[in-house]
Amino acid sequence: MAHQIIQPEGWAPAKGYANGVLSKDGHLYVGGQIGWNADQVFETHDFIGQMEQTLRNIMDVVEAAGGRAEHITRLTWYVTDKKEYLARQGEIGAVYRKVMGRHFPAMAMVVVAGLVEDEALVEIEATAVID
Repeated sequence: MAHQIIQPEGWAPAKGYANGVLSKDGHLYVGGQIGWNADQVFETHDFIGQMEQTLRNIMDVVEAAGGRAEHITRLTWYVTDKKEYLARQGEIGAVYRKVMGRHFPAMAMVVVAGLVEDEALVEIEATAVID
């Protein structure tokens, strides 16, 4: 098999996509994660709450593939409200460090008009290299 599909235990099945794909050479591609829980339910409609859940979801996929935060090499953020993102930088940094520690991979931020799930305020995709 050329690659392995990564699906964290207990998560509702992904429909039409994979939460993670691990290649034979240890590259893990984490599909865009949003701020819903394992049952695909939004517990918060606040940007910071959704951002924390999104990062936790990324970590769930990375850990299901045998990795840790320090294996993450890239994050691409998609946010729907640039002004809120900029206004809440302090909170964002604190929550980021709470989930990811002091590991800061290459990152990009893209402001979008909307996301597929109407309730989603942020979506983040990741790449990791698990040795």
